[in-house]
Amino acid sequence: MSIAIRGVSLASILSLSLAACAATPNDDDAASLPPGSTAGCNADAAQSAVGKQATAEVVEQARKDAGAQVARTLKPGQMVTMEFREGRLNLQVDDNNVVTEVRCG
Repeated sequence: MSIAIRGVSLASILSLSLAACAATPNDDDAASLPPGSTAGCNADAAQSAVGKQATAEVVEQARKDAGAQVARTLKPGQMVTMEFREGRLNLQVDDNNVVTEVRCG
């Protein structure tokens, strides 16, 4: 076996070993969250932003209300990353920059 193949095999084994030790979500924790929320984000608490212009102040207040770490506005047709991110508040806006939907992720 060549050194390059051994290095790859060793790296793979180490990666798998570390992944096995990673923390996994606890079902009890998820069950105790209010509906519409994730750990670090409660979209229900930020629903007051719906119908308002998505100014910096409104977005920041919604983020604080939701307990989220970050917030982003999503415009119609805008390309966005689709990864789920705990602690992120998404504010969907219309063509007039009015918030139409608030959700976590």
